Amino acid sequence: MKRKGLVLSGLALATAVFAGAAIAQQNTIAIAIATGGTGGVYYPLGGGMANVLSKYVPGTQATARVTGGSVDNLKLIHSKQSEVALVMVDAALDALNGEDKFKGTKVEVRTLMVLYPNRMHVVSVEGRGIEKMSDLKGKRVSTGSPGSATEVMAFRVIEGAGLDKDKDMRRERLGVAESTNAIKDGKIDAYFWVGGLPTAAVTDLAASPGIKLKLIDHTEVVDKMNAKYGDLYTTGVIPPKTYPGQDKDNKIAVVQNILVANASMSDKTAYDIVKTFIEKRDELIAVHGEAKSITMENQVTKNSPIPWHPGAMKYFNEKGAKM
Repeated sequence: MKRKGLVLSGLALATAVFAGAAIAQQNTIAIAIATGGTGGVYYPLGGGMANVLSKYVPGTQATARVTGGSVDNLKLIHSKQSEVALVMVDAALDALNGEDKFKGTKVEVRTLMVLYPNRMHVVSVEGRGIEKMSDLKGKRVSTGSPGSATEVMAFRVIEGAGLDKDKDMRRERLGVAESTNAIKDGKIDAYFWVGGLPTAAVTDLAASPGIKLKLIDHTEVVDKMNAKYGDLYTTGVIPPKTYPGQDKDNKIAVVQNILVANASMSDKTAYDIVKTFIEKRDELIAVHGEAKSITMENQVTKNSPIPWHPGAMKYFNEKGAKM
């Protein structure tokens, strides 16, 4: 009888342990962060964000997922397959309004926070005959991977330069890492990439033996882009020495990156996310330098045309941000 009692006690204890584990699992908040391709900034920064959330927010298990970029990410937000996403504001505005790649499907997207400015790179190398935007005519050009905001913005830069994306060039749709390999192999002459500084794949190209990087100026297109698509774009530069062999400013178009969620996210979850990323910013900076731009000063309405999530607003208002 004593042995039977011990067995029953053991079973009861095991049942309690399993029940406790099941309850804990039920109470765990899973957060999938939609990022981008492995050659850009979204993926490593998103991975750092996932680690920080899992480390500091009790009951949270966050993971980063590789995606095609902003357009894919916004579709994942719409379908609720990802809770959080890094996106560009131009793609997010299209999603909110159900336009362009989101025609007929409005996404209830909300801003959690402003991240960092994304710089448009128009990349070529010496020997391909490309010195200015008009030289892209007749060339083999990658405009970014399908599902990326690089493709969205590339089309607008091309249009602003007075070129036709379908008639004036032989167009490929490659991610930044694939574009770098293609230009090395002579399969394309130039590519578009919008991302942070430095972008690993562009650094790889510039550091390749026997290759001299050429970054094409294009600030002249910004006014035309803003006239058609709203005041989403600004001018900027990629400073000298950002990439190996780069010896002068590259004058470019710039757009903001934001962190977004579906409007259905709970206020507490949104609050915890922005609080953690602001207060643990140094750990994100250690992953990628672009996280230096995640400041209270940048959390202003003018930096995102997308409505702010109430949970995020609550945190920023508590901290005195001028929203």
